[in-house]
Amino acid sequence: MASVVDHPRRILRNFIPIQLCEELEFIHKSNCTVGYRPAVFSTTLSHLIATHCAHLVVPFVSLREQLKEKVEEVFGCEFELVIEFTGLISWTKGASIGWHSDDNRPYLKQRDFTAVCYLNNYGKDFQGGAFHFQEGEPASILPMTGVVDYFISTMDMVYAHQVWGSRWVGMGSASITGGERLTLTLWFSRNCSHDEDAKLISLLSQCTPDELNMGPCLNIPFPASNNMYWFASDDISDCQQGCDVRYARLLALGFNLHSCESDSSNLELISSRDDASDLLMKPLWLVREDEMFTEKFVNILHALQVVQFYFWRESELEGFKPKKNIMNLIVPISEAQRARINTLKNLLMKDQQLLEASFSYSDWDRKMRDRFNWVNFSGAVAAWEAYICKLHREMVLSRDRWRSHNSIFAICL
Repeated sequence: MASVVDHPRRILRNFIPIQLCEELEFIHKSNCTVGYRPAVFSTTLSHLIATHCAHLVVPFVSLREQLKEKVEEVFGCEFELVIEFTGLISWTKGASIGWHSDDNRPYLKQRDFTAVCYLNNYGKDFQGGAFHFQEGEPASILPMTGVVDYFISTMDMVYAHQVWGSRWVGMGSASITGGERLTLTLWFSRNCSHDEDAKLISLLSQCTPDELNMGPCLNIPFPASNNMYWFASDDISDCQQGCDVRYARLLALGFNLHSCESDSSNLELISSRDDASDLLMKPLWLVREDEMFTEKFVNILHALQVVQFYFWRESELEGFKPKKNIMNLIVPISEAQRARINTLKNLLMKDQQLLEASFSYSDWDRKMRDRFNWVNFSGAVAAWEAYICKLHREMVLSRDRWRSHNSIFAICL
């Protein structure tokens, strides 16, 4: 059996297929909440289940298995580990973390091993944010899509690490200087009482029979509490500053929102961020420039998932026929509607600089924005429904076997 000391860390290149990296990016950008540090956003599997998106756990299943098996192989502890945590984590401008180990709190002592999976590229998708170890080799890792970095989680000079702009904290700028750095992070434990699978299966078991039906209308995401999506720069303590991350991501991609319920009679009643946030839980229309797409989205997460799906799968959408006559769905916005759109924007986007700093999209994203067309977007609505129904069917057919084995694993269907 290999000794842990023989393999203190291991880097595997091209371990995760690019298509899966892109799918996980889609899941994160359409579901994330405010993270545990300023300028950090996270998406956990338990959050996906809680927001009626349990089907989005399916793309993680095989990869989690492969990562656990590889960690056990590398560190010589076959059949000894459970997955303690799985999460997508993104870092935007200003985010950083100094030297630390991943078990550096009393409530984290169960963590034995870490796997960090890089889902996008240093220097292309983000600037800054290299990964540094305090001692040993390799001293630094420049994140690249599909690369997996394994190491021991315990506090030791060889395993202590940081995310920063340069190797030494005093020498460089703050960690992320532009773009969005995205990782899939897993922690593994020898303590089976911290098995994430058991917790996730328990959450899935609490879903009602209706939630496990296969009708597409029941796959609509339902947002968490509004305060989980509100973020501000780290030097602002006033909760009335900042912006809503869901709304910010839509704006950054060239979209805006019009409430299906707002009209001139109740416009004056929308006077606070809480009022505006409540509207995001209700039916909405998407707006782009001077046109409004009048197919209703049930809430902002529904709209955001379809928009992010469009930008993920745009090249494949030309053959997807819209369910309705697209020309009947696109209408010019009136001045009164523009006023309502701006009212919503002023309440949900109180810091334009924060938007630009946090979600500065790449040249590829800008080209996508420039060639946008409503016909392909309408096809994305139908394609998104087909995609989530497929995942939902897989999840439903797997759920009973997961529960009987008290473990989440890939099943050939």
